[in-house]
Amino acid sequence: MSVTMAKADGVTVFTLTSDPNSACPPLCQILKGLCCSPVCCSVSQPLRRLQGTSQSVLGALQIMIGALHIGLGAILCSGGGLLTFGMQYIGYPFWLGALFIFFGIMCILSEKFPSPCLVITNVILNLEGVGFAITSIVLYSTSTGNYDDYSDNYFWRDNRLPMMVRSINIVLIILSHLELCIVVSVVVLGIKALKKRGSGETKETENPEFYKPLLKDVPSNPAV
Repeated sequence: MSVTMAKADGVTVFTLTSDPNSACPPLCQILKGLCCSPVCCSVSQPLRRLQGTSQSVLGALQIMIGALHIGLGAILCSGGGLLTFGMQYIGYPFWLGALFIFFGIMCILSEKFPSPCLVITNVILNLEGVGFAITSIVLYSTSTGNYDDYSDNYFWRDNRLPMMVRSINIVLIILSHLELCIVVSVVVLGIKALKKRGSGETKETENPEFYKPLLKDVPSNPAV
């Protein structure tokens, strides 16, 4: 399937030519043509300028948060005993941490290679990240309530263990709130960059030679 694009009077028209010999249905051919076309997959200099370096900074923060989730989760699961049985069974610090790291890597890639397809993918993934961040907050908050119940109903030889587990859990809740703020920021910045590029607020295009002035002012020589 081939994809061509034409622009005129503020209207962009995509023309998709399907392959009748292909075994894939037309919808799959359309998605494949859009994802593999140079129009969507080529690096966009306007998007690079509009995004700046914000995506790399936010991505690095997400990677750090994901690594802390995995590290602190490993401490809780290895030393929490009965207090962290649910956490050990589900293992949510590990898969949540891995997802946050993945979202951060996508942010960095969308800045290094800002094609429309990659930027849109990054926005969609971080929209899903909003749900995962809220899930993380709920899970850790529930675990904190369970720690309080265990502390009231069971005798602990060392009272420092419930205190340590609760403190690490509170740190993870704070990190989850920070992750929620970051994914929302990534989505907002990505949508703004795509909207500005689509509305033509920037005068840069993939080929800046189109916007070179045709005539230059030449100062007239004074009469001798």
